[in-house]
Amino acid sequence: MLDAARTRTILALGLPIVGGMLSQNVLNVVDTAMVGGLGDVALAATGQGSFLNFMAIAFVTGLSAGVQAMAARRLGEGRYDEAAVGLNGGLLLALFLSVPASVLLIWQAPHLFGLVSHDPAVVAVGTPYLQARLVAMAAAGMNFAWRGYWNGVSRSVLYLRTIVVMHVVNIALNWVLIYGHLGAPALGATGAGIASAVATWTGSLLYFGQGMLLARKSGFLRGMPDLPTMRTMLRLSLPSGLQQLFFATGFTVVFWIVGQVGTSELAAANVLITMTLVAILPGMGLGLAAASLVGQALGRGDVPDASAWGWDVAKLAAGVLLLLGLPGLLWPDLVLGAFLHDPATLALARFPLRLSAATISVEGVAMVLMNALLGAGDNRRVMLLSIGIQWGVGIPAAAVAGLVLGLGLPGVWVAQVGYRVLWAAVFAGAWHGGRWARIRV
Repeated sequence: MLDAARTRTILALGLPIVGGMLSQNVLNVVDTAMVGGLGDVALAATGQGSFLNFMAIAFVTGLSAGVQAMAARRLGEGRYDEAAVGLNGGLLLALFLSVPASVLLIWQAPHLFGLVSHDPAVVAVGTPYLQARLVAMAAAGMNFAWRGYWNGVSRSVLYLRTIVVMHVVNIALNWVLIYGHLGAPALGATGAGIASAVATWTGSLLYFGQGMLLARKSGFLRGMPDLPTMRTMLRLSLPSGLQQLFFATGFTVVFWIVGQVGTSELAAANVLITMTLVAILPGMGLGLAAASLVGQALGRGDVPDASAWGWDVAKLAAGVLLLLGLPGLLWPDLVLGAFLHDPATLALARFPLRLSAATISVEGVAMVLMNALLGAGDNRRVMLLSIGIQWGVGIPAAAVAGLVLGLGLPGVWVAQVGYRVLWAAVFAGAWHGGRWARIRV
């Protein structure tokens, strides 16, 4: 059983992170629900566009892990005036990497979309949606760096507040731009992309304002980061960025596999993955809390406490996600009916949703222990294990099930859930082994 005091500590740090991440993916659910009224083509186009955008920004999202590990370790060491030095490096890297990449990707967006979809209607709708999202690539990278900092110094409530404002902006602009309210042109799926980009830049402005008020004493924008700081940031962030890139690319490949089966299957998969990502968010949020608690404990030199935090947060996440999975397991049609209006498409999604709901608590354990390893600075091993399992097991199994054996969407989903269970077992073994305790940050 979890100790009551430790549970309160986990929840005090983790609940704002969970709330922020839930609201972040409420954005995707709202986009999906609002675009869903435009039909299966628009739904499939925004689904593929969202994951292409996810793939595009995946590398810079790794900055969050590096910033968080450095901030938490400095806090644990009592070096408060240096806690934001890693943030400076993360923001600089976000701009350096994102600006040229976004220009190149916007230019190549029609070609990229054509690689993942052979339906001309889906490509025509999805390309301008993707281009609008890519305009905010630099802002997304900086926002992830900010998230790592606020979580690392145990001020996750600032992350939550900013995310809520971003989503209010996004939902309002969705209502105006998708369907043409208040005299605006009805831009359909493209309007949803523009709304998301504006909301992302709004978040960046808010983060910088908060940083000027609350992080200056910790070193925010007090000079350029020195060479050792940048080396540490690169050592921590590059593996995490590559892991996220391969993870996002793998999701895009799975979308491509499902797209070969049919457009209705692709629309169902879009809804299923969006819902799964929302449901898993408590595990991801608690994992980020575990990363901070582990890093702070290691900063104090208390390895047994760091180890205990990983297991304690994993237990809590498993219980929470077990409860969250019950509606999808017991009442799948009720859950899916808000997003899928075609009875045939809903029927395609029913079994995969039940399968995901039944195993989501195991995936939550994997999320927590993976982030605990990142909090300890074991980013390279996390990268190698994640990429190896996803690309060595998950994607080949999905291709065989969906394309070779002809098992369609259910077969693809069985393969994906199977590899995620294996992923959880491998990360549990890595945390139990304890090699992460010897890493210096």
